[in-house]
Amino acid sequence: MAKAKQIKVTLIKSTIGQKPEKVATVRSLGLKKINSSNVIADNDAVRGMVKAVAHLVKVEEI
Repeated sequence: MAKAKQIKVTLIKSTIGQKPEKVATVRSLGLKKINSSNVIADNDAVRGMVKAVAHLVKVEEI
């Protein structure tokens, strides 16, 4: 059985000064502090959230 693809998302910029929607998106990705990372499933919903905050995060495929 094939493993589901995953991505590692890292917060590289602060959410201070961002709109509340962007802050909520970063929090829903499981990121709290700068340089915090989270490994999550790679699906369309997550890709949409990452695209919305692309200027704040770094993405690596695992």
